[in-house]
Amino acid sequence: MIKKLIDGIKKTEAPIVVGLDPKTDFIPKRILDKAFSEFGPSQEAVAESFFLFNKEIVDNIYDLVPAVKPQVAMYEQFGLPGLEAYKKTIDYCHEKGLLVIADVKRGDIGSTSESYAIAHLGASKVGDTLIKGFDADFATVNPYLGSDGVKPFINVCNEFDKGIFVLVKTSNPSSGELQDKVADGKPLYETVGSLVETWGAESMDGSYSNVGAVVGATYPEMGKVLRDIMPHAFILVPGYGAQGGKGKDLVHFFDKDGLGAIVNSSRGIIAAWKNEKYGDPSQELLGEAARKAVLDMKEDIASALK
Repeated sequence: MIKKLIDGIKKTEAPIVVGLDPKTDFIPKRILDKAFSEFGPSQEAVAESFFLFNKEIVDNIYDLVPAVKPQVAMYEQFGLPGLEAYKKTIDYCHEKGLLVIADVKRGDIGSTSESYAIAHLGASKVGDTLIKGFDADFATVNPYLGSDGVKPFINVCNEFDKGIFVLVKTSNPSSGELQDKVADGKPLYETVGSLVETWGAESMDGSYSNVGAVVGATYPEMGKVLRDIMPHAFILVPGYGAQGGKGKDLVHFFDKDGLGAIVNSSRGIIAAWKNEKYGDPSQELLGEAARKAVLDMKEDIASALK
């Protein structure tokens, strides 16, 4: 699967993934009005507004980027209708030729971990039929329970040609409370990075592994260290834009060939229509503003890598 992501990055010349993390605050009034006029004040209305919101963004950026990353929690909070919007979003993105990174941050052990992996990446056999769950291409995984929690995901990746991104050094300010703790003479995130490299050997796909890592743009020096520790791991980089990361912070996340990383932006793209830089917010130019924001991000990263 990582080869497909690399091919997409090369085709678009954009190592960018757009985070589809809808909130009602981000959704133009015209979309909310349409959904609520049809369904009333309900979970179904919010779910419909989420899908319409995502669809308009995707219709305007699918030719510019290789992948999107929906955060499942945004959808789960609205129950089954929310999860239906999540699934519809994944399917629609696939129709438009985009890869989907499911930001689910699952982590458990044994059959539970396997079930999470099957739900988001694989399929269950019912009689002689394989029944797919959400059918994303990648999923984010929490490694806190160790190899018992990660290896079931790797097994599913190998069976269904999928990939994972393991949390190594996250972009949030308090990540250091655990991830920076020193054990055996080095910070914990370095130990997890070494494990990612080891796990990745079980699922190689060319020069890179289907087992990648999440390393926040807000910690560029740590990213430099982790790039060396994980030479075969693709790095998913959150924290760009709204969380403060800039193109210049990202250089060391990439390999010398300009590959090895993909950078996520969520609010900076999906809420760009509210930024006067991209037009009058009262005009609610959702798709047009998202496209402009992606082009700006693409230029920022390309300039930094040069």
